[in-house]
Amino acid sequence: MTYKTLLTVITDPTIAKPALDRAVAIAHAEEAHLDVLCIGVDRTQTGYYYAGASAVFQQEVIEKAKEEAVAAETYANEHLANEGIPFAVDKAVAQLAGLGRLVAHRARFSDLVVLPRPYGKGCGQEQETIVESTLFEGQVPTLVVPPKTKANVEAKCIIIAWNESTEAMAAVRAALPALIAADSVNITVIDPPQHGPDRSDPGGALSQMLVRHGVKAEITVLAKTMPRVSDVLLRHARDINADMIVMGAYGHSRFREAILGGATRNMLENTKIPVLMAH
Repeated sequence: MTYKTLLTVITDPTIAKPALDRAVAIAHAEEAHLDVLCIGVDRTQTGYYYAGASAVFQQEVIEKAKEEAVAAETYANEHLANEGIPFAVDKAVAQLAGLGRLVAHRARFSDLVVLPRPYGKGCGQEQETIVESTLFEGQVPTLVVPPKTKANVEAKCIIIAWNESTEAMAAVRAALPALIAADSVNITVIDPPQHGPDRSDPGGALSQMLVRHGVKAEITVLAKTMPRVSDVLLRHARDINADMIVMGAYGHSRFREAILGGATRNMLENTKIPVLMAH
């Protein structure tokens, strides 16, 4: 598998650069096409207009969203003009309630989506919605890039957060190009189940599969010595100087599978290195 169609979404140019730069670096490495979707977001809540808002106010909100879309489009075109990769920039306007459907429709035709971390300074609610929609509705592997990430640093040391789940397996398959290119891949298992199918050799079957692809894999089994699994993973990432984490993305919603679960949210809130997720 290779990445031939990449997508990134820009709603705010002030937080877009790390993800856009990483998408450009991947496009160069994979000889891929990069699509950039620039969205102006109407952040008023659904139904707000029907509580007495005037037509003038409605028009002002829409015009502001259009201006944001144009500003993002201009930023993307200027940023990519001399990068030497095939790319296309498109713009749209969406209300917050309909943002997920728009992004998911575009994302489902991509091999990989590259997005900024949805939590932190300057991030609005729409950033989390975009990540959720690519993962759960679009069903597309998503690389989340924290601020201050260096674009051209190749992922030489990668951690796989392995728990035998379908989501983790999907993430491993999606990350194969990066895993094959890495100098070392650490399959990290935290508190493996005592009665699981791989209880005698946690991570062994996955390691064997990856080695057949030419991946330089090793296994680390850790105890859950901290309250959250994400904290253990992030500490381990610091200890071995990892460049990227590969993990499954988990939803938590009674009504629709489009809300990040606690473990996924905690990881994205605190990571300092890119995280590739799939569902």
